[in-house]
Amino acid sequence: MRLPAISDLKMLDISNSDQVIVIGGGNAALCAAMTAAESGSEVLMVESAPKPLRGGNTKYTRDIRYMHDEDVFTGGSYQFQEFFDDLLKVSGEVTDLQMAEFTIRNSTDIPQWMSDHGIIFKKEIQGTLSLKRTNVFFMGGGKALINSYYDRAEKLGIRTLYETTATKVLVSDGVFEGVILKTQKGEMKVRGKSIVVASGGFEANAEWLSTIWGEKTDGFQVRGSRFNTGLPLKSLINAGAQTAGDPRGGHMVAVDARGPKFDGGIVTRIDAIPWGIVVNIDGMRFYDEGEDLWPKRYAIWGKLIAEQKDQKAFAIVDSTMRRKYMPTAFEPIVSDTLEGLAAKAGFNAENFIRTIKQYNESAMDLVKAGIQPGSFEASANNIVPKKSHFYSPVQKPPFFLYPLRPGLTFTYMGVKVDRDAAVISQRGKMRNVFAAGEIMSGNILRSGYLAGFGLTIGTVFGRIAGKEASSI
Repeated sequence: MRLPAISDLKMLDISNSDQVIVIGGGNAALCAAMTAAESGSEVLMVESAPKPLRGGNTKYTRDIRYMHDEDVFTGGSYQFQEFFDDLLKVSGEVTDLQMAEFTIRNSTDIPQWMSDHGIIFKKEIQGTLSLKRTNVFFMGGGKALINSYYDRAEKLGIRTLYETTATKVLVSDGVFEGVILKTQKGEMKVRGKSIVVASGGFEANAEWLSTIWGEKTDGFQVRGSRFNTGLPLKSLINAGAQTAGDPRGGHMVAVDARGPKFDGGIVTRIDAIPWGIVVNIDGMRFYDEGEDLWPKRYAIWGKLIAEQKDQKAFAIVDSTMRRKYMPTAFEPIVSDTLEGLAAKAGFNAENFIRTIKQYNESAMDLVKAGIQPGSFEASANNIVPKKSHFYSPVQKPPFFLYPLRPGLTFTYMGVKVDRDAAVISQRGKMRNVFAAGEIMSGNILRSGYLAGFGLTIGTVFGRIAGKEASSI
């Protein structure tokens, strides 16, 4: 099938009123589009990014989490209760317990479905703490996943329009009537029998973020896609869709402050935090760096840093911990002395030295107890804040420092949906409007994050949305 050029868009308006329109170009959108096409529908995908940058935040992923018995991918079982408990541990609470349970229980066939759609799995990446049994990694990471899915989509006859933004979803009395698309050649209305909105959150919309975070927004780095501006989300809200999730909630991690403002991806994330200490610009620790295994707690650090003065923090490790974590995109700042480290980074050296001294004094308790420093069992409970796990004194030079900023991957507040992925309006269920992925993750997540769970939500609800949209 010949893919339509931008100049052919008007043809779509008059000849394909029975098509399923999918807004977005990442994992959830592709899962929806492929499922709809495999269900017999014609499908049009609308991707705001140019082709080389397609894929939303999915292109920055590398693994997915799912419920399973012992299988060839993980070498161990990961049953519902453990999965559910892990989610509660990182979130504290979830928006809708039943939706969370539904998502987990419907994740069991994910690896087989992905394999059937061209994805090749591999062993876990060295340095990723305790993900071997719970998550599966895919060859080539998110970019390869996206390319494989697009290859499959093209073979299914799915048409994709790049550099095209859905500025307004037209809904009347809960019924989808069309969507306004903005292209390089102007705007036009495209009709379809149903729509799946899978266009992500609003993390790249500084104006929207500033209404929630105020001036703190200036210190954010958006490690996700610069094209996730939330315009389709705002349009659905204006059309009467109920919202789900905390406006301040999001996947926000600690990233290298030297990274780009947008599209930093996973390589700007700093994984050194559990192995050392983190101080703010006043040279003071402000949270337990080893609170739990890193895949369960890493996504709390962005928000923690966002609440610090100037939205800045600094992760410091010594030579004994240097090789414990994933390599970084930027080389650390190095000094043979702690004073030199503070001077290079520009934070309060006097407080920092005092902080390090108090922190290191706890090492004597480990020696007395015969516990190996840096192990999961190593804790320091006689300091404030305490260090629950991976405690090791910071005393062997040279010392290494990473300047940190809050890195926002995606926002949680989105539209409310039911188990059929149908958008819920103030007046009830919308008949032919569906949502999947980050734009509806707030139905489950309020805070925190579990590694690989975003792809789980997108894959589960993307396939449901595609099937339901096709059945209209």
